Amino acid sequence: MADPDYDAMFAELCVKLGVCLHPKGQARVIAALPNGYDAAMRAVFAAEGTDPGSIPGDLKRAVRDCLKAHATAG
Repeated sequence: MADPDYDAMFAELCVKLGVCLHPKGQARVIAALPNGYDAAMRAVFAAEGTDPGSIPGDLKRAVRDCLKAHATAG
């Protein structure tokens, strides 16, 4: 099984969803992925400095769907 394409995942998060993370933030998201997509989604917003509770549900779903699509690719 090939490793997930994290560069493409973070590019899509940035370009399509407007959630652009610095390398340390990306590392936090990758580290959170083994804990599930919801944990990784929370790590995305924490890395951005945003409280996940203040994020609209549709954006949370879109981020989670993006993570899932790329993390399971290969």
